[in-house]
Amino acid sequence: MRKPLPLLTSHPGGRSAMTCRYRCGDACFHEVPNTSANEYAGDVIARALSRRAVLRAGAVVGTATAVGAGAVAGPGTTPASAAAPTGRGGRHGQAPQHGDPHHGKAAKGLRFTPVAPNTADEVTVPEGYGQNVVIRWGEPILRGAPAFDPTRQSAEAQAGQFGYNNDFLTLLPLHSRGGARGGAGHGGGADQLLVANHEYTNEELMFAGYDPEKPTRGQVEIAWAAHGLSVVAVAGQRRTGALRAVPRHPLNRRITATTPFEVTGPAAGSRLLRTSADPRGRRVLGTLNNCSGGTTPWGTVLSGEENFNQYFAHAEQVTDPERAATLKRYGVVGGASQRRWERFDDRFDLTKEPNEVHRFGWVVEVDPYDPDSTPRKHTALGRFKHEAAQPRLTRDGHAVVYMGDDERFDYFYKFVSKKAMRRGKSAEDRRHNLSLLDEGTLYVAKLTGNSPADEIDGKGTLPEDGEFDGTGRWIPLAAGDRSFVEGMSAEEVYVFTRLAADKAGATKMDRPEDIEPSPRTGRVYVALTNNTDRGAAGKAGPDEANPRRANKHGQVLEFAERGDDPQSLRFSWRLFLVCGDPEDPGTYFGGFPKDEVSPISCPDNVTFDGYGNLWLSTDGNELGSHDGLFGVATAGERRGQVRQFLTVPTGAETCGPLVQDRRVLVAVQHPGEVDGASVEKPASTWPDGPGKYVRPSVVAVWPEDGSDVGR
Repeated sequence: MRKPLPLLTSHPGGRSAMTCRYRCGDACFHEVPNTSANEYAGDVIARALSRRAVLRAGAVVGTATAVGAGAVAGPGTTPASAAAPTGRGGRHGQAPQHGDPHHGKAAKGLRFTPVAPNTADEVTVPEGYGQNVVIRWGEPILRGAPAFDPTRQSAEAQAGQFGYNNDFLTLLPLHSRGGARGGAGHGGGADQLLVANHEYTNEELMFAGYDPEKPTRGQVEIAWAAHGLSVVAVAGQRRTGALRAVPRHPLNRRITATTPFEVTGPAAGSRLLRTSADPRGRRVLGTLNNCSGGTTPWGTVLSGEENFNQYFAHAEQVTDPERAATLKRYGVVGGASQRRWERFDDRFDLTKEPNEVHRFGWVVEVDPYDPDSTPRKHTALGRFKHEAAQPRLTRDGHAVVYMGDDERFDYFYKFVSKKAMRRGKSAEDRRHNLSLLDEGTLYVAKLTGNSPADEIDGKGTLPEDGEFDGTGRWIPLAAGDRSFVEGMSAEEVYVFTRLAADKAGATKMDRPEDIEPSPRTGRVYVALTNNTDRGAAGKAGPDEANPRRANKHGQVLEFAERGDDPQSLRFSWRLFLVCGDPEDPGTYFGGFPKDEVSPISCPDNVTFDGYGNLWLSTDGNELGSHDGLFGVATAGERRGQVRQFLTVPTGAETCGPLVQDRRVLVAVQHPGEVDGASVEKPASTWPDGPGKYVRPSVVAVWPEDGSDVGR
């Protein structure tokens, strides 16, 4: 029997204190923002309908069919016209039956030698795979930008260089789009556009001699320029899956904390968004804490503003009780900010610009094919800590966007556009599609389990029926200028979406992060990363969707919209994975035998390959290993088999990820971010070896024999 894996840290979520401080402003050490009296799923089970009268989640999810035009493929995936079956072992608690001729083989796309859990200070990949660093923090991408010199950093230089702490990644085809600039003939062999988010900065690893109590204006302005997004042309090698960045390409672009954004949608111009610098409430400078995102069917990129609360100072000086309550609900607390930006720009001081904080926490949209375009902040999608936003289309072309609010005990949402996408390529069609997210209906999810409350024991033990499952409904919050929440106007619903969802009675979840629909089946997968406060005194207890107390390892929820219609107001759900050490009886891997899976902890970002396999990156592994990337079959005889594809260096988080036929891309975020580390005392030597700065980077991995990934 394998021994349980040792813990490396007791810090909440498996992260270093340094990571928690810089990424989210020590969110886990503050009071949970959601103090609503909402019912938990477990509380309503006893009043639920008889299980015989409830639509079985397993049956609905297991027979979900493809959505046709609604099954939108993400980058590197291939849509299919038929659903992948769940196989003979689809129910929780039942191991798949291995009678097929491929017994012993992994599912297609996952046929590699799994990487063992490890703590190596490198990107560890399967045997027979090669890798290269595509681009590092500070590498020049715009014309005139200098080469990276850590001793001569400047805001001007950083604004033309690849930003810090890359997170979300996507690759888009590089071709002429109706006269737009940037066809393949623009030199450098570029054939794709790489778009990356830059979530946050860690100044202690960026600047030698950094004093967090006394940052200089130069350091602060460099940090502003290191936030945001990068658009970079890349060129692939013909004989391998390696990629290289193409600097000075005409489509290359940097978006930073000072780039102008247009505010769109029903809350644009709201009194809640007006500031002294923008009395109309329609133009915001910059984007902050961009975590994951999504790629739209109309060729743009969405990016979620997540832990924006930490950048704003002096909440403790706000005396108006109503305003103080709204700030607290969004985790905006305390005095001086961690980075002290308020010393250099009044907009980060809540006592001077009370509405500036309302201008962050949105989904933003960028057109990577037009470097002169103004990016947008979409108020119709609500304001909260957006992890990601991945659209799909309904059969008649309406855009549906699923979104998670990455906070303990917060919710997950969807948005359905009022208008349908046009498939033409004219300038008018493009303008129309760029307005799709300006108007629609915003919903929040309420889940109900279908097992008796006394069968949810808080340890992850499966209920008697062998399923953590149930049904759910989408509660409308607002549509256009109409609010469905009593006591709140529409603009208040959009700006204070968390408060609206509290009133609507949404289900408190264990940190809903990335949420994406499968391009093959239409089933939707929700990464619930962890929640060590689940079941703590005065906090929500376990329920069927969040079945463990002190949940260190997280779970993955799978749901299917009723009738396979993304516009439906009803869905059925079940837990696909209950993560942790397979030796732990409170774990579950889609019914697959536990002795054949890789240990996985803290699922975060998700994506799919061309076979419909789900790929999960982790954030805060609590099992004694570095974070990694895992593939798991979602259908067939191998459903639930988790296989680890790579691990990242010391202190790093696995982000991105992106799986194409010939390569896998990951963003190696915050390498070396370990307590006590600094430029002078690095905790990692990745990617360039001893004596060099530790630099967040994008890495490509590919089969050395020229075959496809996982074949």
